Amino acid sequence: MVSLSFLAPCVLLAVATLAWRRPGRRPEGLPQLAEYAALAALALAELGVVQVTVAGPAMLSVLGGPLDLILRADPVTVTLALLVAFIGWVVIRYSRTYLDGEAQEGRFLALMLATLAAVLLFVQSGSLAILILSSFLVGLGLKRLLLFYSDRPEARRASTKFALVWHGADAALVLAAVLLAGSYGTGDVSRIATAASDASLTWAASLAIALIVLAAALKTAAFPLHGWLTEVMEAPTPVSALLHAGIINSGGVLLISLAGLVQQSPGAMAALVMIGGFTALFGAAVMLTQSAVKTSLAWSTVSQMGFLLLQCGLGLWALALLHIVAHSLYKAHAFLSSGGAVQAVAGLRRPGPIAVPRILAVLKSFALALVLYAAIATVFTALVGPKTAQALALGAILIFGVAYLVAQGLADQAPAELTKRTSLASLGAAVAYFAFQAAAQAIWGPALPPTPVPGPLEWALIMLAVASFGLVAFAQALFPLWAHHPSTAGLRVHLANGFYLNALLDRAIGGFRNPKTH
Repeated sequence: MVSLSFLAPCVLLAVATLAWRRPGRRPEGLPQLAEYAALAALALAELGVVQVTVAGPAMLSVLGGPLDLILRADPVTVTLALLVAFIGWVVIRYSRTYLDGEAQEGRFLALMLATLAAVLLFVQSGSLAILILSSFLVGLGLKRLLLFYSDRPEARRASTKFALVWHGADAALVLAAVLLAGSYGTGDVSRIATAASDASLTWAASLAIALIVLAAALKTAAFPLHGWLTEVMEAPTPVSALLHAGIINSGGVLLISLAGLVQQSPGAMAALVMIGGFTALFGAAVMLTQSAVKTSLAWSTVSQMGFLLLQCGLGLWALALLHIVAHSLYKAHAFLSSGGAVQAVAGLRRPGPIAVPRILAVLKSFALALVLYAAIATVFTALVGPKTAQALALGAILIFGVAYLVAQGLADQAPAELTKRTSLASLGAAVAYFAFQAAAQAIWGPALPPTPVPGPLEWALIMLAVASFGLVAFAQALFPLWAHHPSTAGLRVHLANGFYLNALLDRAIGGFRNPKTH
């Protein structure tokens, strides 16, 4: 059986072709037609979910062998297709108003639809050939969108950096595909994973997994090549929202698609934990110092994508997929509503000084949050069953973030109502974590590899991750106390500039040169 979700990219490409032929201002009927195409793609994705639920997985295969072109519909791929199609429809609908009257409105719609079609192809890939082809097409589309205002030097610089990083990841994927095809004689990712689990990894397969991890890190804007992501504001706002429809999180999608293979390499999993954990901590620290709304959102995405890699490295594949869904919906909405949020905040009456928690209040908040988490974990373990060490550690990391909220309620100047609300927030977050974890495992767990039993290396990384996130969360809770102290003024400036790593990349690509001189 062929899934109807496989047809969604075809609908989008048909309308994108029409829009490309009419690239100018207010192309008659095309904005509405683009929205209808996105809505049709969403309907096809929904029908694909229904088909998989009723009749089970489906697959479309052409050619065979290492160059096999496979589309796959299973609980994981149809979920991602539905997510991408929904965000795509919302963004295209939003673009009708946002881009109305732009000189290249038709061209913008064509690029958005074509890029969206490529992403839908990517998330439903069942073979290495489709993964590589669709990833390359996504990169081409997004590069052109970043150059929508091509007269801006900043836009050209951001586009150049994106192309270097993204297509560098594509090159790593091509090399990995050649090595895997040579080792296993097929391009079907499920067959490769099965063959790898049945025998020890060859050196070629181990190198291929390392290249896949490298590609995933590059595509999720991991440290230190994260700079292009913080400059996507040079493109229209709908592009920033579309970025969260399977593009910036495509590294996570890639790892989930190849989870059965990647999990065979403990070294690759450890690398994901270290790269992802450091990126998450780095992005969260820099985000605190940003004054512009969109820049803060971009650094938040850097942090979240690092956390996604961390989840994959821990083998929490179902939770990683849940993270992709939740973060994509939240962050796409945050970018589209950023203008209204600025107006809303500017219109608020200032209530006076903020209650700043002291060290004792922060310590109390962390202790309270951890006690609540331990109690709820015990209850869920008794009701649902034992949890893996990785899942419990991840929950502890998440509860550290809630402890920051609780600290505000325990500050000396905080009203009793705030204390009550923040305590309930901690309780609700802990309950929600275990509830969503159980739901994600029930929906997607059977289609994904089980979380591995941690060995000595994994235990060391788990403890390091929990301790690191705990220390950073503690520093964040005390941010108002130390951030404006004269002795830390220089550190705040360095943090606000991301320790100048982006500037170093700009210099490396010649981005600071005057474009009129060459």
